[in-house]
Amino acid sequence: MSSEMLPAFIETSNVDKKQGINEHQEESQKPRLGEGCEPISKRQMKKLIKQKQWEEQRELRKQKRKEKRKRKKLERQCQMESNSDGNDRKRVRRDVVHSTLRLIIDCSFDDLMVLKDIKKLHKQIQRCYAENRRALHPVQFYLTSHGGQLKKNMDEHDKGWVNWKDIHIKPEHYSELIKKEDLIYLTSDSPNILKELDESKAYVIGGLVDHNHHKGLTYKQASDYGINHAQLPLGNFVKMNSRKVLAVNHVFEIILEYLETRDWQEAFFTILPQRKGAVPTDKTCESASHDSQSVRMEKCGSDSDSSEEEDSRNELDSPREEKQDKENHTESTGNSLPH
Repeated sequence: MSSEMLPAFIETSNVDKKQGINEHQEESQKPRLGEGCEPISKRQMKKLIKQKQWEEQRELRKQKRKEKRKRKKLERQCQMESNSDGNDRKRVRRDVVHSTLRLIIDCSFDDLMVLKDIKKLHKQIQRCYAENRRALHPVQFYLTSHGGQLKKNMDEHDKGWVNWKDIHIKPEHYSELIKKEDLIYLTSDSPNILKELDESKAYVIGGLVDHNHHKGLTYKQASDYGINHAQLPLGNFVKMNSRKVLAVNHVFEIILEYLETRDWQEAFFTILPQRKGAVPTDKTCESASHDSQSVRMEKCGSDSDSSEEEDSRNELDSPREEKQDKENHTESTGNSLPH
């Protein structure tokens, strides 16, 4: 080997050695299973597999998004074509007929409720507002004696209430806003049964969540104010396992449903929750008559059994009677013979 080629050879050999050392270092730095490295758990393995699948399906997801956008675009175009004669939402809204009936939630019982019950009342009022906005025959909705804990809770958790539409929220008592002769307080303690709704009247619902602690309070208040009162005709159409006292929103929704259907029974069974165990009164009458018939059948069965027992006893007794008759006959014939 010449002296000119020797330095080049040495240089290439040094480069090869360095590359070999670097590769050896990289291999030594890689974690080996069972050599100072913790094994991968099943959860980590699943995560790695999911991540790999997610990366593999990236293009597929992209394609699906494109298809979804196209589909929505086509749907919008079809909707615009179908609504060329007018907007569907506006057309449905034109079908809404506002009722002149005034429905009031009396919030004057604020001091009788704890915060937990105030929050429940707030939710019930929210439900009433939403249902009235969706109703085909929305009522003139009033919230009276609004203040105290209820207003504070609404300010803290539902600041948008100040922008509510189609509702009259007043701090005054309902008796200051509406004539006495137009008011009818809805209370389950009233002896008067409501048959029809008079849309010229104002019906008051007691805004009280009391868990039966203040029985007869709304009825007493109506009587004290000299206001007409009545209860919904629940007992005429419905048999319930629980008490007849309903939540504020249930009474409100039943009235909205009745204004639409003009059928109390349908209104009750559409709105009442299943936990109340509501059953139509005609079905309860049928079941009661069925039970009474079964009782009668049992009684008749027991009577027939007893008569059969008596017949069997009579049959058993009849041979003895025949024997006695024979003996009596022989005695009588013996006495009649000539001596």
